Amino acid sequence: MRLGKHLAHAGIASRRASEALVADGRVTVDGAVITDPARDVTGEEAIAVDGELVRGPGARVVYALHKPAGVVSTAADTHGRRTVVDLVPTGQRLYPVGRLDAESTGLILLTNDGDLAYALTHPRFEVPRTYRARVNGRPSERALRALREGVVLDDGITAPAQVRMVSAHEIELTIHEGRKHQVRRMCEAVGHRVIDLRRVAFGPLRLGDLTAGRHRRLTAAEVQRLRDSAREPQPRP
Repeated sequence: MRLGKHLAHAGIASRRASEALVADGRVTVDGAVITDPARDVTGEEAIAVDGELVRGPGARVVYALHKPAGVVSTAADTHGRRTVVDLVPTGQRLYPVGRLDAESTGLILLTNDGDLAYALTHPRFEVPRTYRARVNGRPSERALRALREGVVLDDGITAPAQVRMVSAHEIELTIHEGRKHQVRRMCEAVGHRVIDLRRVAFGPLRLGDLTAGRHRRLTAAEVQRLRDSAREPQPRP
């Protein structure tokens, strides 16, 4: 197995983040620094990250968390802020699947399964995420149509989104991309600043009645549905 993938399976980080750890020279194999994430390992070697030995892969788990405002979507924070990992004290080494900005709330997944995290967040798999955005002003049909067709941001035009009005000042958007602050920037691009943003679904999984700050472990059936949602898309005719 490749070294980067082995680290992801062991719950060190997502596959991409594990590969970055190797490339940065932070990983040793039998005492030698390795910088090639594609280096083959058997798992019998003494593999360490920042001098700490890596244990073999344990049971794969996925948790759903209702992230409150003010909590950051990282495994650790250099400024001492609470993280999503702090809210799921399982004793396992978990990391978030994608991110929500600090002031946004709602559904975020945490796991030690690097392959699943990679599949759920890689753009080519187009796993949908659904948000409820409370905005200033009442969006017009023209604004909604622009969101559905794609709006121009400083990093390019967005892919078409599914959009519907929930109430006079709240819209629901489903997108398949994961750009930074994307929903906030999309709404501002059509003239409506986001006042409150909550993610209500990730792929087939919905937030439901999970209250802010609470978490639950997903069932095997729920995890399988997430895996199914991240299958390679078929070419369009």
